[in-house]
Amino acid sequence: MAESEKDQIIRKLKAENKGLQEQIAYLRRKLFDHKSEVLNPNQTSLFEKENSVFNEPEQTGDQSSSASNQVRPKKSKKKTRREKVDSKVPVRVTIIKTADGKCPAGHSGIKPIGTRYVREEFHFIPARAYLEKIYEQTYKCEQCAHDTATSGLFKPLVPPALFPHSLASVSLVAEIIHDKFVLGVPLYRQLSGIRRLGYQTSEATLANWVNKSAQQLLPLYEEIHWHLCSAHHLQGDETPIEVLREPGKAATSRSYMWVARTPIKQPNPIVYYAYGTTRSGVFAQSLYEGYLGVLQCDGYSGYNLLGNSVHRTGCWAHVRRKFYDASQSHIKGADNLLHLIDEMFALEREWQAYSPRVRRRRRRSRLRKVLKRFWRLIDRTEVLPQSRLGKAIVYAQKQRPYLDRIINDGAIDWSNNAAERNMKSLVIGRKNWLFSTSTQGAEATAIWMTFIESAKANHIDPRQYLTDLLKASTILPAFPKSEELEAYLPWNYRRQQNMGQRKDNNEAQATTFAA
Repeated sequence: MAESEKDQIIRKLKAENKGLQEQIAYLRRKLFDHKSEVLNPNQTSLFEKENSVFNEPEQTGDQSSSASNQVRPKKSKKKTRREKVDSKVPVRVTIIKTADGKCPAGHSGIKPIGTRYVREEFHFIPARAYLEKIYEQTYKCEQCAHDTATSGLFKPLVPPALFPHSLASVSLVAEIIHDKFVLGVPLYRQLSGIRRLGYQTSEATLANWVNKSAQQLLPLYEEIHWHLCSAHHLQGDETPIEVLREPGKAATSRSYMWVARTPIKQPNPIVYYAYGTTRSGVFAQSLYEGYLGVLQCDGYSGYNLLGNSVHRTGCWAHVRRKFYDASQSHIKGADNLLHLIDEMFALEREWQAYSPRVRRRRRRSRLRKVLKRFWRLIDRTEVLPQSRLGKAIVYAQKQRPYLDRIINDGAIDWSNNAAERNMKSLVIGRKNWLFSTSTQGAEATAIWMTFIESAKANHIDPRQYLTDLLKASTILPAFPKSEELEAYLPWNYRRQQNMGQRKDNNEAQATTFAA
């Protein structure tokens, strides 16, 4: 074997070995390290002016004295969080009085002269349950009997049941849905609590209530999707879920939950979940059917099927994550690229409260310069394609057309983190309930998560919103019109709540003035 050929084999094997070591280190971090992507504060960058090795001034003469006189920075005290109680929480005032109405000496002629504040305590009232037996009163109108020559009997209108021939009440089903999808409590654990309250039922019954009530609110879910596709800007993401009884698929096969939402700064925020049997781009087409705006998403190839009607933009958080992984593998050059990305994120945080027009102007004037430095450094970096840094660079280069578009659009966020946070709400629950038993259960999960996360985005109490939606499901027609659903859209519901609170406050003030 020629010496040159032998050297080539050695270099190739060394490169493969280095790549495998990186992969092992990466997998170990995924398993055992913390998940936060925060940089080590002691980590330096060639581009940081304060820490740059190229920006140090020349020093002459004896440097030992200057080193000994160096001022050490003071350690900042850790800030303590103040406890805060929401203004909507009812307040009860308790005044501690003498038990017998006498002074310590035993005299009874005492009178109160004032109070002194002592402390506050936050109390909790445990859940209580009761069985409501509903009767229908029958009335007789003597005048109607005389005028119409009939019996004159009539009955009042009875509110319809949530489910016919069932003990399920709106309050019970709302609590079950809230605890599963807001608190992440699986149905089997809720069942033990319900049984302790005195109601003996089964987990299958609870699941049936969750699924059936979701189907009753399907028209509202579809109405929210219509409003979603009418927005100018959207953010999208997807995550795997497991559905046990899915036609044509094994129990361990993957299905997907998709999320699409409006950016945080947009009015009337929407968070929409959709269950799909596959991650195929065909499902992405159905989810965004009729949408003609800007979609911010990751580099998943399935989004390529959306066509030219959807203008895609990239996500810098996904790019950063790949360079962060490379940085943790201590690959030369990764830190400097990561610091440039963090510099862009720092600028974006400064402009978070600005209008889209101002943010676009700032991006074009200041952030574009940092972006150019990033791409120049990408072009100059020589690295093995199969290394962590090599894969990060390839990903960034493929996404470059979509990433550069954000500069010219101040209405879209710098990253897709808002959609990822909404997906995290689902993932936390999924860790507890593990899977959906049926496709109907997966669809119900998408419907309830849509209502709950949209309620949160509109600053609505999810439990109250769920309760009112379930009440509405008993009175809405089977095929309601859009105008009949308008009042139950999260942003309209919020306005009605705000109007009701202002009315209550005005009435309370009027009562105070009258007194």
